[in-house]
Amino acid sequence: MAWEDFVDRFLPLVLQVVQHTSFHRGLRLDASQQEDLVADVFVALIHDDFHVLRRFRKECSFATYLTVIARRVVARRVARYIPESTGGDELAHQVTTDDGVALVENRDQLEHLLQRLDPNDALLLRCFHIQGLSYGEIHQRLGIPENSIGPSLHRARTSLRRLVEMG
Repeated sequence: MAWEDFVDRFLPLVLQVVQHTSFHRGLRLDASQQEDLVADVFVALIHDDFHVLRRFRKECSFATYLTVIARRVVARRVARYIPESTGGDELAHQVTTDDGVALVENRDQLEHLLQRLDPNDALLLRCFHIQGLSYGEIHQRLGIPENSIGPSLHRARTSLRRLVEMG
């Protein structure tokens, strides 16, 4: 009964994370694919006797903690929905603004623009949008504090937007 209550309470949050993450990866998932990803998140939560849930230390809200976990699971699994016919380039390398507006839609255009950006911004955008790394993984790889990755990505996308607008 407790698990059912948990699922009922947090299902909308997990579904929102699935939709938001897939949208920002440039994917349009059907209801079945979204359900599969939601199920993957809940399976990850119960894996190893609820290990992930037991690690919650109340350093943030539980909803925030669950959102981070769900985003990581979805980001790792969403690559399987990229159509093979595109070779992954068209969708896997789409970069969107924070409000979901597509800035760059293919790898060639993205690579050209990244060469014109500040090297640190380019590296951060590559890690997040091309390699699909989570904030924690970016922190480990680049040494950037996790709480500054979001604002840094925002600034890098703003710089990228200026380059796109300049042509």
